[in-house]
Amino acid sequence: MVIYGTIIRIWEGDRMNHKGTVLLETERLILRKFTPEDAEPMFRNWANDTDVTRFLTWPPHGTIDNTRKVIDLWVNSYEELSHYSWAIELKSLGEPIGSIAAMNPNEKVSSVEIGYCIGKAWWGQGYVAEALRAIVKFLFEDVGVNRMNAIHDPRNPNSGAVMRKAGFTFEAAKRQAGFNNLGICDHCEYGYLAEDYFKDKQAFCPCVFQ
Repeated sequence: MVIYGTIIRIWEGDRMNHKGTVLLETERLILRKFTPEDAEPMFRNWANDTDVTRFLTWPPHGTIDNTRKVIDLWVNSYEELSHYSWAIELKSLGEPIGSIAAMNPNEKVSSVEIGYCIGKAWWGQGYVAEALRAIVKFLFEDVGVNRMNAIHDPRNPNSGAVMRKAGFTFEAAKRQAGFNNLGICDHCEYGYLAEDYFKDKQAFCPCVFQ
């Protein structure tokens, strides 16, 4: 058992306590479930942009009907508490500018994979890192995730910068380990462990003890 202030975690026998895609809020963002009404801004703001999808595994949406079908799949999946797919809504704009998800939960090791994308107009302003930090806090503290995994194409170093800003650590570089819209690609792999998260939390809180 590890105690950090009011946070108690029993590591042996831990399993994730799935909560579903709950509403989260940061200083500039609202992270929420997608709705059918988000199809138009999603298509316009990022899903049809070849620059946004360049390093992703799904192609740019040719029509808004493609976007509607994707959102319908997400909306129907929200009944599953292990499904985590958030719209990144910019408060000052009132519509989504990107998405962030925790995918492929592995119950044996209590891990998830993180993926995200954001419209080109909002690159370089810290929005994805802000969203990811909120997701990290929720998944570690409320869901009981023990490990988060994330990867990026080394030709897209800004994605790695987002991971590091949110607390992830670079762990490996693998050659020709994946496939994206540019074809077979190398992978930079990052990870974040709950024990590291809570150690960092302890370091910044004067009232914690072990």
